Amino acid sequence: MTDRNDDLFDTARRVIPGGVNSPVRAYGSVGGTPRFLASASGARVTDAAGQEYIDLVASWGPALLGHAQPDVVAAVQDAATRGLSFGAPTEGEVELAELIADRVRHGDARPVERVRLVSTGTEATMTAIRLARGATGRDLLVKFAGHYHGHSDGLLAAAGSGVATLALPGSAGVPAPIAAQTLVIDYNDPDALAAVFAEHGDRIAAVIVEAASANMGVVAPLPGFNRLIAETAHAHGALMILDEVLTGFRVHPAGFWGLQQEAGEEYQPDIITFGKVVGGGMPLAALGGRAEVMDLLAPTGPVYQAGTLSGNPLSVAAGLATLRLATPEVYDAVDAAADRLATALDAALTDAGVVHAVPRAGNLFGVVFAPDAPRTYAEAQAQESFRYAPFFHAMREQGIALPPSVFEAWFLTVAHGEEELAAIEAALPAAAAAAACAQP
Repeated sequence: MTDRNDDLFDTARRVIPGGVNSPVRAYGSVGGTPRFLASASGARVTDAAGQEYIDLVASWGPALLGHAQPDVVAAVQDAATRGLSFGAPTEGEVELAELIADRVRHGDARPVERVRLVSTGTEATMTAIRLARGATGRDLLVKFAGHYHGHSDGLLAAAGSGVATLALPGSAGVPAPIAAQTLVIDYNDPDALAAVFAEHGDRIAAVIVEAASANMGVVAPLPGFNRLIAETAHAHGALMILDEVLTGFRVHPAGFWGLQQEAGEEYQPDIITFGKVVGGGMPLAALGGRAEVMDLLAPTGPVYQAGTLSGNPLSVAAGLATLRLATPEVYDAVDAAADRLATALDAALTDAGVVHAVPRAGNLFGVVFAPDAPRTYAEAQAQESFRYAPFFHAMREQGIALPPSVFEAWFLTVAHGEEELAAIEAALPAAAAAAACAQP
């Protein structure tokens, strides 16, 4: 007997490629029918069949305050009564840009002096790269294997056979000459970084890096690595693009950059990209950086970027409300919840005899079925990932919604209270047992 989710998936596959509008939603790596969500509130989501789950996806990060936070919803509703889209400047855009710039600071360091609002993280990173090329007059981009920066052509590149080898297309439809403008090297590898600049330094426009990787599982930068990227890029006249689409305002009031500044790792990125939390769950992203770089964007400069829906008033209202409510107390609560659940996850898998690690990057965490937390994409891929599907389904059967891939972070919200945390803890032993019994 099928439920409403099965029926919807059958229908969706007839009218939507793969039945989904973003690939990971299809449950390809865990199997089964994806849950079609009908509503969400606080720390919980409800699917089309009426089944409620405690949510550890949080819309892939934006729901820092919990789903449908009343003040955020009210802000969007109020904005909607005044119009859905204008295609013209609004006061809210200015307020949000000021708020972003004001949050990203540490002492005298203020890497964001100008902000451009866009609609998606892909658009933010795409624009940042164009801007870096315009600023430097160079073409080549360095990225790290396993880091995801959206689906624009130049970023869907697969690594070549060595650090000096230009990349090949990582997706059908990407012309080889475009992919060849991207150099892909191993993450957390200072020697690879030095080598790629030794070979191509005078042609590299920028290095783009996730502030902390969360798209090949949670893989934090080794101590000093982000600072080394900035220093190496600047020594060769290139820029550093820090991708905080996922981590920005999620792990700290000033993003992962702010977390590192507090830890004493001081460095200055040239452009930072933001998404997810910055729009409070609405389609909104941003890029920010030094005035001399950002002012190269049209209309003040020669680097063109435009968007009819950029700075959409509903999205801006959600972003303003979310950031204003994201106080230090919110981050303290989410950090504490992450500490608690990461400890419980580790204990459950240890008790079940499952080889594992629980990598962390601020309040982001996840599970890797290997003895040590990975440092590179190759190490992340080498884990016993077959153990995740039974783990995932065992959690779902107990009413806990996890990301449908072992290569994704788990996201908590300030709405995860004692009842939700205790329920997740109670579900972990059975899931760990299922992972222990898994076969390749």
